[in-house]
Amino acid sequence: MSAAALALSLAAAFASKPQASHLVELFSSEGCSSCPPAEKYLGTLRQDAGLWSTFVPIAWHVDYWNDLGWKDRFSRAEFTARQEAYAHAWGGSSLYTPGFVLDGAEWKKRGPLAPSGRAAGVLSIAADGKGRYKIAFKPAGAAAKAYELHAALLGNGITTKVLKGENAGETLAHEFVALAAASALAQQDTGSVQASVPLAAPSSPTAPRLSVVAWVTEPGATVPLQAVGGDL
Repeated sequence: MSAAALALSLAAAFASKPQASHLVELFSSEGCSSCPPAEKYLGTLRQDAGLWSTFVPIAWHVDYWNDLGWKDRFSRAEFTARQEAYAHAWGGSSLYTPGFVLDGAEWKKRGPLAPSGRAAGVLSIAADGKGRYKIAFKPAGAAAKAYELHAALLGNGITTKVLKGENAGETLAHEFVALAAASALAQQDTGSVQASVPLAAPSSPTAPRLSVVAWVTEPGATVPLQAVGGDL
């Protein structure tokens, strides 16, 4: 059994603090020569004391670079669609990599991530050991009637030897790369919402280590209300 398969076979549970955690997203591609420095920065967050408490990171690999000499094995059309949704929400139409997003907004001056200081409520995610995850959210203060619960499985400690394209000859290192993602719409019930989503690691490509993350939004919204995550 691979390390990834073993991790998924074990039950794991993570819960946020009532204070909101930042959601840090990077839209990237192995076919883009400007992306390795951004991926390197994201990798440094592995050593940051605020990881999983102050902030939750995700790297989404888009597919619109794939016809320029190198097909990114982590790219997904749905990850590109997520970036398109952000561009639409911001009133723009262009997509670019590397592109950082902090709490649903473009983030061009990346740097230290201080605690948000905003009360959000408690978000939790728990694995059942069979590839499904239960997400639950108990909001703080006035609550909406429904929420959209999201989760992603991330790969860590990944290296890729790029043979063609703009990064030909380079060995790229990746942390927090999205391998799978799922969402569910849930109605509030007695002050909280919950849903169960399938989230299984693909058979290929594999990752030496895995993490799981969750975040919550209002239905159809792009701005996260709370985020949580941890290493499996």
